[in-house]
Amino acid sequence: MSNVDLGKAPLRELNAMLHALAPATNETHWIVTNPGGKHAIACGVDAPVTIDIEGHVGYYCGGMNKRATILVSGNAGVGVAENMMSGEVRVRGDASQAAGATGCGGLLVIDGNASARCGISMKGIDIVVKGSIGPMSAFMAQAGNLVVLGDAGEALGDSIYEARLFVRGNVASLGADCIEKEMSAEDKSILRSVLKRADLADSVSPNDFTMFGSARRLYHFHIDNVDAY
Repeated sequence: MSNVDLGKAPLRELNAMLHALAPATNETHWIVTNPGGKHAIACGVDAPVTIDIEGHVGYYCGGMNKRATILVSGNAGVGVAENMMSGEVRVRGDASQAAGATGCGGLLVIDGNASARCGISMKGIDIVVKGSIGPMSAFMAQAGNLVVLGDAGEALGDSIYEARLFVRGNVASLGADCIEKEMSAEDKSILRSVLKRADLADSVSPNDFTMFGSARRLYHFHIDNVDAY
């Protein structure tokens, strides 16, 4: 087990050590103390390790993550797990704007609430928010699944492509080209799988959610749809 105290060691030193890890490293468990809201903690990690961060983090924690499991025992700033490729990032508190933005894979779990633009331009990531999300979430979402156990703010799924949005609570309003959709057996199976990965399968039923997705009117410009652009 490796311990790094960011109250004493420079953040650059921590990230350099994480980037230097070999694929078959035996340094598989890292504990980071006194993060102090610093930005870009554990960014660009490409190794199958677990990183426990004991406290609040700033912008882009876990950004570009690949294969690592990153646990944040606190709140996260803007862009947590931004552009994640694989692995997991779990936030025990709340997350600021753009959580999981442009994520291509992996799993992001937020125990609290997420602010505006959660899942913006997501490209394959699975995001589970146990609380509620802010406005303009899943804006231009292209692929992946956004699961919200609470409520969703205004303009959910604006200009969405093919991502699936599952909301258990209320939705303030839908964005351009985002509509409510009937959940098929395949959709329920996908939702059940995401809930299981987030350790929620035994406490949350897929039947409690409403699914939203693309009406596919904006894929190609058509004069009849001009008001939707």
